[in-house]
Amino acid sequence: MGLTEKARHARLLAQRVALRRQMRDEALQTQVGGLHARWVAQLAAHEIERAEFKVFSQFGEDGIVQFLVQRVPIENQVFVELGVEDYTESNTRFLLIHDAWRGLIVDGSEAHRRFVQASGLAWRTTVDAVTAFVDRDNVDEIISAAGVAGDIGLLSIDIDGNDLWVLQAFESVSPRILVVEYNSLFGQDLAVSVPYDSAFRRAEQHYSHLYWGASLKAVVSVAHDKGYALVTGNRAGNNAFFVRRDVLSEIPERSATDCWRPAQFRESRSPGGELTYLHNDREKLRLLRDLPLVELDSGVQALVSDLYSV
Repeated sequence: MGLTEKARHARLLAQRVALRRQMRDEALQTQVGGLHARWVAQLAAHEIERAEFKVFSQFGEDGIVQFLVQRVPIENQVFVELGVEDYTESNTRFLLIHDAWRGLIVDGSEAHRRFVQASGLAWRTTVDAVTAFVDRDNVDEIISAAGVAGDIGLLSIDIDGNDLWVLQAFESVSPRILVVEYNSLFGQDLAVSVPYDSAFRRAEQHYSHLYWGASLKAVVSVAHDKGYALVTGNRAGNNAFFVRRDVLSEIPERSATDCWRPAQFRESRSPGGELTYLHNDREKLRLLRDLPLVELDSGVQALVSDLYSV
């Protein structure tokens, strides 16, 4: 065996060892998550706020999703998640592994496809990873092209920009559970969103990375029009959870005011790209003062400075 062959063999061996270690860690995380899921199953229908736990989600979304799938009748255990980055953290990976759902994950980069292949999820599960930049004009085409349609279990939208407009546009699926990211910086009183831009890139719109998405009130308004009831928001202050009204059952509906939370994370950046850890919302809004937002009810654009007096 030549030097090149030895090096290739050593690299393959190292990759296999790393994959086995990763799969063992994943199995342990999933087993612990399963214990949490059984505890969540004992909660009353009004105790959803106690359900949060994290396995593969960014914050406590895994627990809320488990609470809902245990109480909402799901005939078609299929999910679609729009915006997953590299899929190491997501709202659906626990569903995929623990509950053996079928899934479609979509992101504008290739990182999620590489992770699904490298982790073995491509053959160990039934998840399809599609690379596409989602906008309101192509969302249905992307979902339908993957063979997903009609009544499905869950749709998650987290695309850091046109979230509201994509929520408003999709028609190809009718998820029983809906998870939508909102921008808590825009407060709990106004129904506003960044204007639609098919080429919206969060990092390019403003250096702070704070200008994206829509307020919770705007998200709730659009979801309501599509037949969904708001049931909770996570404690971290970035995700709202909805259930289709025909399968809501005993889960209480709540208002945007009840569910809005200030963000419990600090992701503001300087013009050079470094984290600045701003925690005061008015300071954050001042950075965006000259940027426009659309008022959902009127369709009129106004500057952040005028809407928030900053």
